[in-house]
Amino acid sequence: MMVEKYSQGFPCDYDPRELTTVTREGALLRTLARRVDGAFPSVVNPVAVWEIKEYYYTTTFGSRVADGVYETLLDGMELEELRENEQIKVKHYLITDARYTWWECGKAYLCRMFDMLHMGYADEILFGREVVEEMPRIVAEWVDVYKGSLS
Repeated sequence: MMVEKYSQGFPCDYDPRELTTVTREGALLRTLARRVDGAFPSVVNPVAVWEIKEYYYTTTFGSRVADGVYETLLDGMELEELRENEQIKVKHYLITDARYTWWECGKAYLCRMFDMLHMGYADEILFGREVVEEMPRIVAEWVDVYKGSLS
């Protein structure tokens, strides 16, 4: 809802059912290894991609959370390779929630997420209500980049 509200009517893929692909002049450059949770404006040549990691009502801390963290790492490393070798920047966001999961059960993985942020594998990580606070600014940045690519 936040992306829709601030995207100024530009397209957005809220449920990509295909792999993220980047092209140049119609030629394929990269296809990422896994599907993301959203892409603006499209999963093909996106300005930004995001993942949502929410783990409510879990009674134990298991491999699903670890897998989620490492999936984000993989995406970030692939996007870094694209940026370094093709000079194409795709913004990468991680959206997460569930205080109990991260602060009570999985502090080591929470630290790993901050490592990814500092290593440049994620542009921003939004926790809980930060989604409401920060998405207007973030989506405005995407729209500016997208408008610039149209001219």
